Amino acid sequence: MKKETGEKEDKRTKFLKSYANIPDALREDILVVIDNKTYTWNSAYLEIKNQTELGSKILKSLENMNLL
Repeated sequence: MKKETGEKEDKRTKFLKSYANIPDALREDILVVIDNKTYTWNSAYLEIKNQTELGSKILKSLENMNLL
């Protein structure tokens, strides 16, 4: 379980670093679709930063797309 938590934090950290490096103009672009709802970089950032259940789903989806 501890390793799983560490891996999740690594993915979270990678996303947060990526977010910090993208231009502001791109942050309103759609990043991912979860349960037929679209999430922009900004909305994904808030969910991931606040470590919500939705944020975990977003990270998992990004990982499945080999983006993390």
